[in-house]
Amino acid sequence: QVQLVESGGGLVQAGGSLRLSCAASGRSYTNNAIGWFRQAPGTEREFVAGISWSGGSSDYADSVKGRFTISRDNAKNTVYLQMNSLKPEDTAVYYCAASAMLTSPIWVGVNSYEYHYWGQGTQVTVSS
Repeated sequence: QVQLVESGGGLVQAGGSLRLSCAASGRSYTNNAIGWFRQAPGTEREFVAGISWSGGSSDYADSVKGRFTISRDNAKNTVYLQMNSLKPEDTAVYYCAASAMLTSPIWVGVNSYEYHYWGQGTQVTVSS
């Protein structure tokens, strides 16, 4: 079991930055790939970024490439999503999720069904 708690969301102007945190607890945290997903009202949840359990591989949605960076600090049991150059279309509830799949240390899942433990979400609102 992995428990996840997101924080760091808020209201920011377009062009601004936020750093989201995903604090994890539970055994084998360092062996879980972690993904960030987001969901805006009336839309389906979409993949944003993910990082492999080794930390050696990451993946990003095309819409955030070059603007967002995912990282993990195992000493703090925390995964971060640094979001720069934010746009109004980034407005959503952001969720972090951990995968229970036993796979390659460089694997990153991009589908919701590949993740099994989810945080409660944190709201990000970007104003024009």
